[in-house]
This record gives sequence, C-alpha cells and structure tokens, in this order.
Amino acid sequence: MNGFARRHVLGIGAGAAAGSALGMGMAPSAAGAAPPDPAGAADGTGTAGGWGRVPDPVPVPLTGLFDNDGVDTAGTRGGDFDGSGYTYPGEELPAGPVEVDGFPFDFPGAGAGEPNNVVAMGQRVALPPGHYLSALFLASSSYGSASGAVTVHYADGGTGSAGLAAPDWYSGGGSLGAPYRYRPDGTRDEHRVSIAAVELALDPAREAVALTLPVTNPAEAEKTALHIFALSLQPVAEGRAVALRNARSTTSALERSGAQSVEATLLNAGTVWISARDRLEVTVDAEGARTVAPVSVPRLGPGEQARVAVGIRNRGGVAPGTVAEGRVVAAGRGGTAAEVTRPLTLGMPDYEPTDASLSSHRAPYWFHDAKFGIFIHWGLYSVPAWAPVGRQYAEWYWQQMNQPDNPTHAHHREVYGEDFAYDDFIPMFRAERFDPRAWVELFRDAGAQYHVLTSKHHEGFALWDTSLSTRNSVAMGPRRDLVRELFDASRRYTPDLHRGLYFSMPEWFNPDNPWYGHAPRNPYTLEPVPYTGYTAGRDYVRDYQAKQMLELIHDYDTEIMWCDIGGDNDSHRVLAEYFNHAKNRPRPIEVTVNNRSGIGPHDFTTPEYEVYENTVVAKWEASRGLDPFSYGYNAQTPDNAYMTTEEVVHSLVDIVSKNGNFLLDIGPRADGTIPEVMERRLRETGAWLRVNGEAIYGTTYWSRMAQLGEDLRFTVKHDAFYIHSLAAPSSRLIVEAPVPVRSGDRITMLGHDRPLHWSVENGALVVEVPAAARRAGRHVWVFKVHPRGAS
Repeated sequence: MNGFARRHVLGIGAGAAAGSALGMGMAPSAAGAAPPDPAGAADGTGTAGGWGRVPDPVPVPLTGLFDNDGVDTAGTRGGDFDGSGYTYPGEELPAGPVEVDGFPFDFPGAGAGEPNNVVAMGQRVALPPGHYLSALFLASSSYGSASGAVTVHYADGGTGSAGLAAPDWYSGGGSLGAPYRYRPDGTRDEHRVSIAAVELALDPAREAVALTLPVTNPAEAEKTALHIFALSLQPVAEGRAVALRNARSTTSALERSGAQSVEATLLNAGTVWISARDRLEVTVDAEGARTVAPVSVPRLGPGEQARVAVGIRNRGGVAPGTVAEGRVVAAGRGGTAAEVTRPLTLGMPDYEPTDASLSSHRAPYWFHDAKFGIFIHWGLYSVPAWAPVGRQYAEWYWQQMNQPDNPTHAHHREVYGEDFAYDDFIPMFRAERFDPRAWVELFRDAGAQYHVLTSKHHEGFALWDTSLSTRNSVAMGPRRDLVRELFDASRRYTPDLHRGLYFSMPEWFNPDNPWYGHAPRNPYTLEPVPYTGYTAGRDYVRDYQAKQMLELIHDYDTEIMWCDIGGDNDSHRVLAEYFNHAKNRPRPIEVTVNNRSGIGPHDFTTPEYEVYENTVVAKWEASRGLDPFSYGYNAQTPDNAYMTTEEVVHSLVDIVSKNGNFLLDIGPRADGTIPEVMERRLRETGAWLRVNGEAIYGTTYWSRMAQLGEDLRFTVKHDAFYIHSLAAPSSRLIVEAPVPVRSGDRITMLGHDRPLHWSVENGALVVEVPAAARRAGRHVWVFKVHPRGAS
C-alpha cells in the first residue's frame, strides 16, 4: 500500500466540525489549561438531560439598501445586473419566502425597474439586536468571484471581521439557479446562472447590532462586484440544542456500505458542547426504506456543524425512484433532539435526459475526499511547444497562429514557413518515449488521487482509437492508443488512482461545425487546407461529438468526464447514458462531470488559474499548470518560472480549506517525457503529503471560517481539527479564532507528533512550538487538535 491511501467517509459524510470554546464569552483559563468545559453543565432548558428549542431564523429586510435591478421577466425589462445589460430570469426564481440549502430567506421578486439586490460598497446593515450564531446571505458575483471583509458591530462597542465571498453567477456554483439569463436585447442566453447561500459566523456570546458590507466595485462591465439579495440570521439557543438543515436524499452511494445516502447538516445551536455521553445519532425514518448506516456524532461544540450522510436501503418491493415522506431524526439522551420531514426519493432510478433528472446527480464521495489530481495536456501542440511565456496558452497554438496580430503567427512563419500547415505536426508527434507506468507511479508518488488526460483538445486530434475518424493517435502520429495505455497502466500499477478524461466539446476548425467560423486554412494565404483524417458532411454534434464521448464512456470507463467549452451539444442524452452505465454495471462505479458540457446540470465548477477567496459550499475544482500560464508544454518557459513546491503546497492547502480540489497540470513533451522540473515539483509535493496528507485527504472546510489572515487555514475531520500555518511559526503560534478545543484535548504538529503545550489567552489559542517542531516542518506547518479520547 502506498502512503496516500484515501480516507473513506465513515458515516459523517464530509466530516464533523468539533465544537468551539474560544470566542464564546468564556473566561480565559490559566496558562496550560483549557477554558472550563461546559459539557456536563446544566442544559439551561429546565429539564435535566433535555434538548432546548432552536429559535426560528430572523430575516433582515434589505429593501431600503437595494440599488441594483438584476432580475427581469419577459414582460418587464429594464434591469442590468452586471453592467453589461444581462439579468436573471424572474420566471425561474422565487418571490417571497424560499428555503435555500435548508435555510429560509425572503427573496425579492422581479418588478419593472425595481431594485432587488444591493451591490456591496461598504453599506451598513442594521440588525435586530440579538445573539446570533451566523448570518446567511443569498449572494452572487458579476465578472468573477467577488470577496471582501464584513465588519460585525456588537452592542459592547467592539467589532469582528470575517470574509464574505460568492461565486460568479455564470459559474452555476450556487443552489438557487435558473437555466438561462436574459441578454440586453431580451433574448435568452441558454446558460445556467445561480445565486449561492453564503454563511458568515458571528460571536454568539455578544449582542450583534449591525454589519458593514465589504467594499467591492459598482456593477459595471469588467468589474468584479458582489451582489446580495437576502439576509437571514440564526439566533443562538440556550443550553443544549441542535438543528437539522438541508436534509435531502441523494443519488450517491456510501463507499463502505454501498447504501444510498441521505444528507443533512447538524448544527449545534446552543451554548453546551455535545459529547460522546449524549449519544447523539442521526437516522432516517421513511416508509419503504430502512436505515442501514446511522451516523453517530460524538463531539460538536457550540456554533459548529457536522455534515452527515446516513445510509438507507429500500425495503423489498419498493421500486427505485419511489417518493415518500421521510423523517431525518437526531436523537440522544433518551429523546429527540431535532427532526425534519422531507420528501425523499428512495433508491436510485435511472437518469433521464432532462435538467431535473441530471441535476439530482452529484460529485461522488471519493471525489470530495480526493482533493488532489493531476491534469495532463498532451497533443499536437506539444510539438511546437511555443507561446509567449506567462501570457498565452501553448496548447492554443493553432488558434493563435491564425491571428495575424498574435506573436504565434509570426513565430510560425519564421520557424516553419508559411506552407507548413498545423497538421504537418502530426507525424512529428511520436510519443516514442511515453512510459505510462512511469507516469502513473509518478502521480501516485506525488500524492495525487486521480488523473485527467486530454483525450481530445480543440485541435480535434484524438488520443484514443476512435472509430469515427482516422484523426487519432492510432491511425497516425504515435500509432498508439495513448488513453488505453495510460488507463491500463493505472489499473495495474496504481489501482487506487481514479481515472478521468478531458474532452473538448467543439473543435476550432472542424469543417462540419467550426468553432472559429471557418474550416482549416493557411493563415497566411487563407487557402483551404485538409482537416487530416476527417471526412466532412455529417451532423457534428449527434454523429461525431456525442458518439466520441460515448466511446470514452463505454470503452474506457472514465470516472471523470472533464468537458470543456460547452457550446452545441447532445449532453443531456450523453450524460444520462454515462450515469446509467456507471450505476448499472455488475460492479457499479461512481462517476462525475464538470460544468463545461454545455448544459446546466453539473457536479462541480472549474475556475482556472484562479481560486475562490472564501469557502464555496457547492463543490469546485481549481486547475492551473505548473507553468505560469499554460497547460500544454511551453519549451520557452525557464525552470525558475514554474511554480515552486512551496507555491504548490500553499495552493493545495488554500483550495482544500475552501471546499475545493486542486487539479495541477503538467505538459509532457511530444516524445512522452515529463520535463524534469515538473517531475521534481510533483515528487517534492508528494514528500510533503506523506507527512501531512491526513490534514488534506478526506477533510472538509470549517464552517466558521476558511482562513485567518494571510497565513492560517483550517480543515476538519470528524475526529480532528487541523490548523495550517503557511508561514514558519515562531516559538508561539497564536490563533485568534474560535478553534474547537477544550480541556483534555492534545495538540501536536504533523511530522513532530509530540504533544505541544497550549493555552487560551484573551480568547486566542496559543500553542508553544519548540525548535525541533519548527525544524520538522516545511512549506506548511500543520497542527492537529486531537479530541480527548481520540487517537
């Protein structure tokens, strides 16, 4: 077994955050001790061992602050959400009370010319004075993911600060969405847009009176702006109290039992720790199904959340897809702590080629747990391997050589001549030194949990034995099925790695559907040139694109379909077949698809060469190359321009702390060798993960915050809490955050593993870090909180 075995979901689907003692208004303890432990205190409800009532959320009216009209209907025009005249479709959004991710909001409706959101520019929002666990916003961004610091004002005159960010509305990364948006001329742009529920933790021990929003930008073209549609507050409960949020059946199977999962978020809304002695357990009660994998929650502090996945199976005679009322119940101490009733879809019926059916699919648990993958861009562009360093994608060589004002146009003329067509690179792409075993063993040694190879980029040259044209690596060029060789080696030598394929939906110059408006031609004379290996005269989408995708699905069993660009497609039909093929196999597999197949339904979003500034609850995956700005190999890039190992590790930690995966790209040379600098970076990253991987794999984000300042990040498991220091710590690590730690807990540093002395001083966790521990770390120093009673 290699050193990077995945940490499987053990009942608590995405890990349970342990409780928070810091920042809860407790008196600091003497040095070397934790604050007083309230776990055994009276529950404050008047009934020994009882569970208190959780107060209803409090909507906060924002009407007086609204300054942007971002929602139109076909009959009411005049809005301008993003400064370019685009708007959300009011017909597809609610008006009035709505529940998003299990939390109630009051969503503004669409009215002719009436504002319905506020663009964050430092406005002060008055709150009903009270003690609150959190503030939840319905928010989205225009022109990128906007973020900034919210200032919380308390009645005692003090303030707090926390980061607020929302995904770009066009990324489809939010739970409240629409399948299209309106263009400035009133026509539909058939692309999903969304609004996300974003949570910001407050200090429940202090009375909150106001919030000051971040300062982003006005809603103008090419400026990143943060838009807020609604705000609700969750009051704190007295004593021992929990709430269940966002309970729902899923079409995902638990990895250990194979049972269907029902997910929910359990919130400790009270002022008392939940501990093992409370024997809190979450189950599902539904006619027609039985709980086969309940979830125990041994530890949950005030204000903390546990995201749980309960396993159920249909009873005999109950057909998959049956909808029944189901109760998700949290019980302990001899009574019911919380319950919600929801319609549950029992079992996993076949998918249909519709938005509604495909949207029920989600990224599998293995993908959530994996965190780190290797992207491989390899194709004909690997022969010229040229682009202005740090400015252009080398893999876009063909498209760029067709632009007279692009440096690639002049470079190609100078090096190859005007009569040298792009397809003349085909015989030069030989892959003669390609060693698939060496590749996959390198990915394993790098600590990656999956790999994604470009099966076909925009140039239209397939790296597998497609039967639909001879424009492929078996009929010409290498004369090898490169996809099959890589997948076979991965199955044989690194069976723990998951296998995925990138697939470009359009092709730049395919004569039947040219993305760039014309069939191949000489960039200098504009005379037509052949599209080698392809016979024109077919329906590109139905008879070529869709059939190639189905070859990869049926013949290669890809676990990730990483589509790109979107555009014309038959993706509803293809993805329904993909999901059904995976789940109906004799040995089912869990597969996933990104957000670039040209339709709304997707499992994860894919920012490239950027990351979100704060936690995004909807699953996402950031990708970038080791190269400063290229996925394909660029022979012009000097070694010192590639990411350093420290930059790779910092990126990984930052992304994982915000609920993302990191898909790090390498660009092999045309002969199949991986540049030495890339191999070095991967091996050095693997060395760090061998020591610190437990704080990455199988973790989830901390619901209180993703980061503190520039140098601290946090990740969580059901039995541990991790503090990542991106800067080398001094002799004392001071964490001014409500870290979930209490009397009797141990703190160690991964790679040092001896207990460290810790205390709470003025509400901050202070960890003494001896010189030996500081020397043991590198790149990122990871501190682990071990709950008492845990190993």
